[in-house]
Amino acid sequence: MNKSMKGFTLIELVVVITILGILAAFAIPRFANLEVEARIAAVQGLGGSVRSAATLAHSLSLAQGIAPGASVTMEGQTITMVERYPQDASIDDTLVDFTGFDNSTAGLFTKVGATTPATCSVTYAEPTGANLPPTISVQVAGC
Repeated sequence: MNKSMKGFTLIELVVVITILGILAAFAIPRFANLEVEARIAAVQGLGGSVRSAATLAHSLSLAQGIAPGASVTMEGQTITMVERYPQDASIDDTLVDFTGFDNSTAGLFTKVGATTPATCSVTYAEPTGANLPPTISVQVAGC
């Protein structure tokens, strides 16, 4: 064989392709699972945002000394209050941006693209009585 010829032999190429195939077999399931973990993190993050927004609206209501059912204005948005917490239909007005979620039902935020959107969601329920906080639940089973 001519010593001036350079390159890889067929055996070397087959070995490299085989090694890459084995690595891909282990890596692909890990990357596929990241999508589910990202949806779970997004839902949990929105749950925290809803809790914070309800608390901020409540604090604003107390600081201004307004009646328990009176509205407050946050960032130019009028928030309808119930027992000094945002009403179901107004909680989304307290949030600046929650893209990737469907909020066609008041107080329910479902993650778009989830396997089972009904169980990949954040639910906000306004207070049911005086001196009671709202109920905020985060479900990630169907993400």
